[in-house]
Amino acid sequence: MHDTEPTWRSAGELAADLAAGRVSAVELTDAAIARIERHDPTLNAVCVPDLDRARDAARAADAALARGERRPLLGVPLTVKESFHVAGLPSTWGIPEHAGTVPDTDAVAVQRIRAAGAVVLGTTNVPLHLGDLQSYNDVYGTTRNPWDPDRTPGGSSGGSAAALAAGYGALSIGSDIGGSLRNPAHSCGVYAHKPSVGLLPLRGHAPPGFPVLPAEHDLAVIGPMARSAADLALLLDVLAGPDELTHAAAYRLTLPPARRAELRDHRVLVLDGHPLLPSSAAVRAVIDAFATALAGAGATVLRDHPSLPDQAESARVYMRLLESGLAAGHPQEVYERARATAAGLADDDHGLAAERARGAVLSHRDRVAAEQSRARVQGQWRELFAVVDVVIAPIAPITAHPHDHTPPAGRRITVDGVTYPYFDQLALAGIATLPGLPATALPVGRAGDGLPVGVQAIGPLYGDRTTLAFAHLVEREFGGFVRPPLD
Repeated sequence: MHDTEPTWRSAGELAADLAAGRVSAVELTDAAIARIERHDPTLNAVCVPDLDRARDAARAADAALARGERRPLLGVPLTVKESFHVAGLPSTWGIPEHAGTVPDTDAVAVQRIRAAGAVVLGTTNVPLHLGDLQSYNDVYGTTRNPWDPDRTPGGSSGGSAAALAAGYGALSIGSDIGGSLRNPAHSCGVYAHKPSVGLLPLRGHAPPGFPVLPAEHDLAVIGPMARSAADLALLLDVLAGPDELTHAAAYRLTLPPARRAELRDHRVLVLDGHPLLPSSAAVRAVIDAFATALAGAGATVLRDHPSLPDQAESARVYMRLLESGLAAGHPQEVYERARATAAGLADDDHGLAAERARGAVLSHRDRVAAEQSRARVQGQWRELFAVVDVVIAPIAPITAHPHDHTPPAGRRITVDGVTYPYFDQLALAGIATLPGLPATALPVGRAGDGLPVGVQAIGPLYGDRTTLAFAHLVEREFGGFVRPPLD
């Protein structure tokens, strides 16, 4: 729906308005800054504002527009997750010892959004080491959810999701290895896209103190966030392409077009829970209502299929590979404690917490075995996507939960009165992350507590345009982002 207030308009609409002279970049930037100044004392989403440089960039954008220049994001205000290097701004990953770490070069992703003409308002808050499904740290404090400040906006891209939901700009960029794009989108009722692994360049999205080098990763990605599905596609096109410093720069991938042009033509497999972590009744009700609506719109809706990989075993493999990669950077004393924990596990303990503990000290032999298991899972997904176009799955088992700053190791979540280890939620992220598949997070309703519920639309490898087009068609048919009760 075309919003009359520029603050809430899509990036695509704003770019058109700017090109037509209906609004100026300075006006849009001032409006976004006014909202930050009004609401961020409560929300704390933009941890490092860059307002003077934003106004300078807006003036430069207006001058470029007056000269007849046209670029995809020329004059459009947006934010950037604090974990990306932005020249002249701290990039701490929430680590107090790095509060003074200031990169002198933009990450590749930031270079590309600047080249597209975007106005960077500042950077958004994250959890310590990006290692939580909340967004708080001892450097910048706690980010709060625009729907309810007593609740988390999710993590680790929680500051970006809260900024979008609060109207601080039309776009943001984040990252995802354990749902860090998708979880905040669910919590705040916005959109995000976890791209196919390797599609977007990671250089400059690196922990402070680590060398900034061209990098490839078998699980981690960066991706766009927005208040509309069309804006995700717009920003993905700005960001996409290999790192110019790698040999891959010679091979530019052309993504295949969306499989379907109409919602009614889609074949959709809908999952409303996970075998190791059920969805709450409230979340399940929203997903089931969405499945009914899809069928009512003419889509073919399935609730199970024999080609779907075993989700319990996939989650175990994902936990091992995830922790194997993360623990590689642990200090020696932390690694030794992890070894002791893993050694104390019973052989028949295959809970997700046990798999994470094993993963932290995974041997090379067991890592190779896990990689082989992943290859089998990837093959099963290929078989499934021969008969379905999109798989819908939950992003989180509950709506945004109250802030919980207790020690993470003992933290729990409660689903309909039953408690589970807090980080078992990662199993839902692993559905798409383990096989490297694209997953578009889209809001599909609100639960009985009034908080948003999102789902992830998962597609075949490099089927990013399929999941993005599906999200756009859903938005057109049923609606999408709803403003939280801020004003």
